[in-house]
Amino acid sequence: MVTREETRQAREAKLDELHERLTGAVEQLVSGDDWGRALAFAARFRARSFSNTLLIWAQHAAAYEAGRVPEPVPSYVAGYRQWQTLGRQVEKGQSGFMILAPVTGRFATATPSDPESWRRLGKGEKPRPGEVVRSKMITAKPAYVWDASQTAGEPIPEPPAPKLLEGEAPVGLWDGLAKLVEERGFAVLRVPHEGMIHGANGVTDYTAKTVAVRENMDPAAQVKTLAHELGHVLLHGPDQEDARQHRGIGEVEAESVALMIGAAHRMDTTGYTIPYVSTWAARVDGKEPVEIVKATGERVRKTALTILDQLDTAQVGDGTPPGLDRETPHRNQPSHERSAPERAASGRQVQPLPETGPRAAASAAVMQGRDL
Repeated sequence: MVTREETRQAREAKLDELHERLTGAVEQLVSGDDWGRALAFAARFRARSFSNTLLIWAQHAAAYEAGRVPEPVPSYVAGYRQWQTLGRQVEKGQSGFMILAPVTGRFATATPSDPESWRRLGKGEKPRPGEVVRSKMITAKPAYVWDASQTAGEPIPEPPAPKLLEGEAPVGLWDGLAKLVEERGFAVLRVPHEGMIHGANGVTDYTAKTVAVRENMDPAAQVKTLAHELGHVLLHGPDQEDARQHRGIGEVEAESVALMIGAAHRMDTTGYTIPYVSTWAARVDGKEPVEIVKATGERVRKTALTILDQLDTAQVGDGTPPGLDRETPHRNQPSHERSAPERAASGRQVQPLPETGPRAAASAAVMQGRDL
């Protein structure tokens, strides 16, 4: 009989393995080309945390090299039971991609404003009269997802794929981005040439509250530039917490946001973005590129997701199979289909609660954003 201590040790070992995989995936992003590929991939799987996106990416690449999947990049990923709800079954012998899932607990208090007053409720325990109950993340555990190519069954309903004409911008994207800029109190200006904005493609002036983009570029380049400047507006204004960060990090973030916005609309901006990001990342003294990736990846993803959620434009999917209710739990998947003993966890999003213990810091560092 497996003891609780043995179960705990097995979980710790799996978490350690996940952290090693994540570190390895991040280290592969040192070059500009890899950083661009990772961001384009994250744009397609933006419903998941940046850390879990990297874990899926790295494990799928290994599966492709081993000949277990037909394509180098995943199409859609979901849990075992989630695929079943879509009429598909994980094929025998296909190992899932291990990611991090939140473990939640129920907490109660009569004074919600006092962080020290929250107490964890036991299984089946009811709150006392007058107490407020909230679910909080307490730690992380391994969960498993499979790519569509590892399943068989009913066809996946594919939404219409928007196709971009060369040199043109996606329909409605400029207007949507401009509206978001204006909602932040900035005026959007189109200027005839770069000589009017210090030789740049675009400039954000926080004092004058203007965003200027030069007109002597193709529409696709103009809209990419506007996405870059919107990244600055949302992330780097004087009222932002990180307003005094190194300019190189700010430029990496803004251009990475633009790459993700473009990728979500099937625009390939890598020819401009990769050299730009690489140059600015190299100017950040005292920081290795991998450090910048770790510091900016989730921040970029969240900002891009916030923008994309507010745009009324034709976009690629977010990595979730069409027709799937993401609230469908992963739990109770058959043990013979797993590549590890743990069961997959539910994809329900929760708010974190301060953790304790040596695993807490590692879990908090990785479990950011939307998981599963």
